[in-house]
This record gives sequence, C-alpha cells and structure tokens, in this order.
Amino acid sequence: MKRFNVEVSVGLFLVLGFLCFAWLAVKLGDVRLFGDTSYRVTARFGSISGLKPGAQVEIAGVKVGRVARISLDPERYDAVVELAMDRDVRLTEDSIASIRTAGIIGDRYVSISPGGAMDYIEPGGRIHETESAINLEELISKYIFESK
Repeated sequence: MKRFNVEVSVGLFLVLGFLCFAWLAVKLGDVRLFGDTSYRVTARFGSISGLKPGAQVEIAGVKVGRVARISLDPERYDAVVELAMDRDVRLTEDSIASIRTAGIIGDRYVSISPGGAMDYIEPGGRIHETESAINLEELISKYIFESK
C-alpha cells in the first residue's frame, strides 16, 4: 500500500511538471491556441536591415502587435512587412511606420506614429507612409571618409 502511494505521488508530480513545461512553451513561443485576435496590415520599406519576424510593433512604447511575415517584392525590390495588429488598435490612414532600434545595439522593431485622419486602415490594408531602418555602419563610414 505504501509503495502504491509513492508511485501515485511521483506520477502526479511528473504530470504536473509536464503541464507546467507545456504552458511555459506556449507562453514563450507566443502561440495562439484559441484563435488569432489580430488583423493584418502591410507596409513597404526600402530597407528593414535587422528586422525579424516576431519583432514587436509599438505605438508610444506600448506593444500593439508583431511582425508576422517579411518578404521581398520581386518587381520593385521593396521589403514587404506584414504586421499582425491587435484587434482593439485602429490605425488611421495617415499613420507612419518606422523601423527603430531598441537601445544602441538592440533588436529592431516597428514603431507606428498615428496620424490625425478620420478614416481608418481596414484589415488587409496598407500603411503608405514608412521610414526605413537607419544603417549605423553606413553613417559612421560616411562620417569618417567624408570628413577628410
């Protein structure tokens, strides 16, 4: 009888450990189990150097979405970034999307500056005004080599 109690308690401990591990994996992996609560918007950039899928989308420093997909337009050679925005965030048509860096050498993210227009971007729409990523290496080399 005593051995049965030990085996049951060890079994329950293992099951609880596996459930905690599964919950942690879902949370850290940002997996949506019960449907997606976002809508998609695209933006075109000349350069998105360092931006990766899964990067944050922020308005005024508050996370309001993530980068869902990045692709290259084969005709115009622009980077097409698909943003998954939270459903409760509505972007105006004159919003500006910019590629920014968190800190000096931090990760890249998309910062959105809302405009003042009365019309909103529909799901599947496009942000027309964009600012590409600033390449710090190009700026430094330009400063060094052009100052002579």
